[in-house]
Amino acid sequence: MKMQNIKLEIIALGVIILFIAAFAAVSSQEGHEWSGADSQAEDVISDLTGGSYQPWYSSIYQPPSGEIESLLFALQAAIGSLIIGYFLGYYRGRAGLQMQEKRDPVKRAPERAAEEGEGKTDA
Repeated sequence: MKMQNIKLEIIALGVIILFIAAFAAVSSQEGHEWSGADSQAEDVISDLTGGSYQPWYSSIYQPPSGEIESLLFALQAAIGSLIIGYFLGYYRGRAGLQMQEKRDPVKRAPERAAEEGEGKTDA
């Protein structure tokens, strides 16, 4: 089991190194421009329609500054990460308990033993 953990750590380290190398390669090139997908889509739409496109929907809430907008985006990402992390941990713990029950069926959870009728005697 320990060898499998070492392999996973090596794979994770390799992915991180590849990400850093790709970021360094893109950042070192001249003439690149960082912009969001919304502004790029807006440019393409205005090129295709000749600038005559009028949006039919506007935002419900417009933050007063870019800092607040970034804060709300970070808060949304944090809440989403917490939800995903909770469910990943829940299912990993559940799978671990199932594996433990398969290895040692005598030491089962008390609820399951009660459900299966263990410990009950009909005298």
